[in-house]
Amino acid sequence: MSISLSSLILLPIWINMAQIQQGGPDEKEKTTALKDLLSRIDLDELMKKDEPPLDFPDTLEGFEYAFNEKGQLRHIKTGEPFVFNYREDLHRWNQKRYEALGEIITKYVYELLEKDCNLKKISIPVDATETEPKSFIYMSEDALTNPQKLMVLIHGSGVVRAGQWARRLIINEDLDSGTQIPFIKRAVDEGYGVIVLNPNENYIEVEKPKIHVQSSSDSSDEPAEKRERKDKVSKETKKRRDFYEKYRNPQREKEMMQLYIRENGSPEEHAIYVWDHFIAQSAAENVFFVAHSYGGLAFVELMIQREADVKNKVTAVALTDSVHNVWHQEAGKTIREWMRETP
Repeated sequence: MSISLSSLILLPIWINMAQIQQGGPDEKEKTTALKDLLSRIDLDELMKKDEPPLDFPDTLEGFEYAFNEKGQLRHIKTGEPFVFNYREDLHRWNQKRYEALGEIITKYVYELLEKDCNLKKISIPVDATETEPKSFIYMSEDALTNPQKLMVLIHGSGVVRAGQWARRLIINEDLDSGTQIPFIKRAVDEGYGVIVLNPNENYIEVEKPKIHVQSSSDSSDEPAEKRERKDKVSKETKKRRDFYEKYRNPQREKEMMQLYIRENGSPEEHAIYVWDHFIAQSAAENVFFVAHSYGGLAFVELMIQREADVKNKVTAVALTDSVHNVWHQEAGKTIREWMRETP
């Protein structure tokens, strides 16, 4: 009798059978039961791709979702909110689907920043070559020339990008709750220049090149019998590894590597870079920050690195649900006093 994956949830467990067998009667009984279970598992069934392909649409329409007039994400046909558990008992597939939708929403928010908020996308580093990794920020037309007021927005950590506060709120609530758009529109209406940071865009991902390792037996002076034994062990090891990898990653997703963006490899670096190349160069007499979650930590690090300049230019800071820690970040006494006194 075979056991299919549909009726059995397996967890990858490494067991040293030799050690167990040396134990007492209870351990030997467990070992016997485990061997009996494994003997009834159809390994061919295990190796099959039980989950659907990880191929998802690249548009909201493809997902059959759209934002209604209230900025709520709704199913085009049913009008229902987004459903995470689209397929029961396929958490990994559902998560991948959610992430794919999230990437589409990120691009959608970028479009809103440009079309509805009239912001410009500015590539960084400012002196980047054509081939090196790049990031970007968004700015209003008058961000650097407005002589009076400049608003700077910094979001938190995670998957959010420029213009977002929380992806979960965008998907489950509405655009006003999860994006920075209401802040941007009000700031523009009240005569502020605006700069929207993008502190989580720290690298680009490219596929890892495949490395072909030449077998050591090709040029070895070892006796043929010894080489054969080593090759057999190597093949068995590779077989076990491939089996585990196919179980863990049944659809053989591409292995990716990260290429970090120069001087923007972390949220803290990004904040300092944007300060040096944009905010510090702006004409505004009064700069205002809204920093959410990890954005608050990035702002405190900016203060530590550029204390005099920040004090001279920043009028007020709103730290919303900030995770900064002036003691852990070793902010000096003068910075702590300034933060207490600044609105």
